[in-house]
This record gives sequence, structure tokens and C-alpha cells, in this order.
Amino acid sequence: MKLPTSIENILNENIVENARLELKKNWNPESILHTICAFANDIDNWGGGYILIGVEEENGRPKMPITGLELSEIDKIQKDILAKCKLIQPSYTPIVDVAQYKDKNISSMVFWRTNKTI
Repeated sequence: MKLPTSIENILNENIVENARLELKKNWNPESILHTICAFANDIDNWGGGYILIGVEEENGRPKMPITGLELSEIDKIQKDILAKCKLIQPSYTPIVDVAQYKDKNISSMVFWRTNKTI
């Protein structure tokens, strides 16, 4: 499933990393699971957020040029993300997509809170 906005919009607008956007250079399961849980708790009632893996942050902004991910890493990362999200109670399935930005691969995830009781 595609993201509700484009990677270009997120990266070109020079959006500051905040409570709705997390930039990660690499796949770090523990750190990313903490972010997923924060998005799920949604204390500010914003409805979720974005995690971009393959984008390093510098002073809260995307560091250019982006590092990206190797294609061989992406499938493993996505499978691991889905497996880890099943460990969260209640389990959660994020929108996961692979996007390209200036010939670099980015694994992007969107986490939306739903009003459904699970």
C-alpha cells in the first residue's frame, strides 16, 4: 500500500523530525519498536506518524544526500517489522512501502491509529 503522502514531500519540505516523523539511518528493531509504541499510544491525538528507514537525521532534519538501503536489506527489514509488530498487544500491521528518492531506496512505514477496538 502506498503512503498517504510522497517521500518527496517529506524530504523536500525539510520537515523537522517531530512526534509524527522519525528518521532512521538503519534498521534498529528496539529503537523503532519504541517509536511504533509511541505512535500507537498517540498521546497528542494526532492519529499516527511516519518512520523512514534509510534516512539519517541531522539536527532533526533529513541529512542530504540520503544514505538509503540496499535492495537486499529491504525484504528482510519488512518481514522483521511485521513480525515485531505482531508482538505488540494488540498486534498491529503498519502500512509498509518501499520508495525511491534520487535513486536511493527507503523503507517507509505509516502508523495510523484507528478508532476500532481490537
